[in-house]
Amino acid sequence: MHDLIQQISDKFRARFGVEPLLVMSPGRVNLIGEHTDYNEGFVLPAAIDKAVVFAVAPRQDTVCHFVSQDYGQEFRCDLHELGRSPLRWPDYLEGVIDQFVRNGYAVRGFQCVFGGNIPIGAGMSSSAALEGGLAFAVNEMFRLKIDSLTLVKLAQKAENKFVGVHCGIMDQFINIHGLEKKVLKLDCRSLEFEYFPFERPDLRIVVCDSLVRRELASSEYNVRRRQCEEGVEVLKKYAPGIRSLRDVGFCLLEEHRADLDPVVYRRCDYVIRENIRVEEACRDLLTGDFKSFGERMGASHAGLRDGYEVSSPELDALVEAAAKVEGVLGARMMGAGFGGCVISLVEEGAVPELRERVSRDYQASFGRTPNIHVIRIEAGTHVI
Repeated sequence: MHDLIQQISDKFRARFGVEPLLVMSPGRVNLIGEHTDYNEGFVLPAAIDKAVVFAVAPRQDTVCHFVSQDYGQEFRCDLHELGRSPLRWPDYLEGVIDQFVRNGYAVRGFQCVFGGNIPIGAGMSSSAALEGGLAFAVNEMFRLKIDSLTLVKLAQKAENKFVGVHCGIMDQFINIHGLEKKVLKLDCRSLEFEYFPFERPDLRIVVCDSLVRRELASSEYNVRRRQCEEGVEVLKKYAPGIRSLRDVGFCLLEEHRADLDPVVYRRCDYVIRENIRVEEACRDLLTGDFKSFGERMGASHAGLRDGYEVSSPELDALVEAAAKVEGVLGARMMGAGFGGCVISLVEEGAVPELRERVSRDYQASFGRTPNIHVIRIEAGTHVI
């Protein structure tokens, strides 16, 4: 990361001639707890050592001038004339500015150079790194003293309201709240959170990108959401106090299984089991039982494949290839599904064999080699 920080800071000084404030904003992985967020359940994400670096400095007018190192493009906008851009990448940044303006914060224009090494479209949330990183940088630059949870909500609203993607809050939350060598258990209903240690030095997290873009993910995500809501509406007739699948236990679900469409039943069953897996995985971390943790990752993938039906042949193949390697403790698809990536928990000595096995098997089945990233758990967004 040192070279990236140097490149961004040097480019800023050369372009604008002043010293910048430097902010690092990481991507994220989610170790377990998939499709539980919009059911008011639990997730277990961590910030990672792939990040976007921002160099910023204030102006005296209302113009915001962005320079993208990765795209080789520049973009200017005015605080009072914000609108969607055909370049697309400025939307994530303008959306953040829009939220500051709408909420009446005392901001001015500023200069910004940014660039990063988070793989785009691989499920490591480069969009939240842009949003959370800029929100954090603006807060620091203008000394607004906004608390971290408000920054998280502001960054999420930037994507919901301006970009038009109805994401949950997990990505922005871990972007701001991540800690080195810690995973964060987030209650997606109350937004209460708790850190758990992830400190075994011989373990690595490996993310294998299937290179399949998630064209079906948005539409099928909405279908799954409706199916879960349908299950809740049926079960509410028998237990009026429930608000979401978070409140449903197996006894209630099984007792009224005949009232549910079989597909809706499978969706509900998966979500209930996945919430339990998150709780059990946290206990595994407290006792250092990474073998059990890995087994829960495998069970999570099986549920996503068979119960929630959001996997794909490519994702299944990556999980199956990883499972053949001794020293891989667990693997599962990560994200909305229908493409994207697989996350694996791997003993350090097994990483070379994992790379070789996954690349060979995937090439044989699909005619291409996946991108493979070995990552560490690092701190959330911070001033460098």
